[in-house]
Amino acid sequence: MKARIAVLPGDGIGPEVIAEGVRILEAVGARYGHQFTLETLSFGGAAIEAHQDPLPPPTLAACLAAQAVLLGAIGGPRWSAPDAPLRPEDGLLKLRKALGTFANLRPVKVLEALADASTLKSEVVRGVDLVFVRELTGGIYFGDKQRDASSASDVCRYSAAEIERVVRVAAQLAQRRRLHLTSIDKSNVLATSRLWREVTTRLMAREFPEVKLEHMLVDAAAMHLIRRPRDFDVLVTENMFGDILTDEASMLSGSLGLLPSASLGEGRRGLYEPIHGSAPDIAGRGIANPYGTILSVALLLRHSLELADEAARIEQAVWRALDAGARTADLVAAQATPLSTRAAGDAVLSQLQRD
Repeated sequence: MKARIAVLPGDGIGPEVIAEGVRILEAVGARYGHQFTLETLSFGGAAIEAHQDPLPPPTLAACLAAQAVLLGAIGGPRWSAPDAPLRPEDGLLKLRKALGTFANLRPVKVLEALADASTLKSEVVRGVDLVFVRELTGGIYFGDKQRDASSASDVCRYSAAEIERVVRVAAQLAQRRRLHLTSIDKSNVLATSRLWREVTTRLMAREFPEVKLEHMLVDAAAMHLIRRPRDFDVLVTENMFGDILTDEASMLSGSLGLLPSASLGEGRRGLYEPIHGSAPDIAGRGIANPYGTILSVALLLRHSLELADEAARIEQAVWRALDAGARTADLVAAQATPLSTRAAGDAVLSQLQRD
């Protein structure tokens, strides 16, 4: 296969973890005879510094021409002041909109070897295997915004069509898993959530009657993610709720650094990134966890390039490396010696080349 992939290292630890993801992509290409053309582009805070634009036109054009986009992380204190004229996050929102990636898949799986890594009791998290589907291009993040010296407002708006398309993605995923979909809203307070619940109920009854649909208020969902996470299969929710709940859910696995994500639209092209931030406090020290990025590469191969076997090989290589004790600083006890970012990538490459 030949494929063009846009690579956006971004800020903070982004370049460090992306370097390991690129090594895995190159290894898969060499082993299986694929020709991946990787184009590295400026994005986020780094692009603000270099081009006064978090998403320069050449970067956007290259992303639109690629079959997939691999992103590291963006942001940092340099661009987060209240009066900052440009923010890296503005570029990310613009990129998602331009790519039409309205559904964000965030799988959370707890490995037996890492059941004790979570701050929750191992008997609570052991066996967790769930997927969040977060709506990504609507809601309060994209609504009209107003601010003056004494007040501010952010409008949350959803159409029935926006709700239908993301719920359909989640329901199709549930069909391939355990036939259970949990839709999360705040319908006892918000008009957008009442529309969300009504549209979801109609769609599921009409198109997916075999999938069990459960509605849950967002505050109850936040509680049950900690209390009984094994009960969940696929969860679908709006943009802001999904942003918050998936960070909470990442703690089930033991570290934010373990979790990948895939942002998908109507076609095959997607945006793939670990869900962690840019972690400027550890940037440049070579201790960041690259597993979320490497697992994002697996999602890229599966969803955008339809290379399911290669994707599964990467995932298995990560699981085996972790089983063998290849732990970065966020996954080890204080008295243990963690692996560097590069060494963790080496551990996955070793497992990938083992068979």
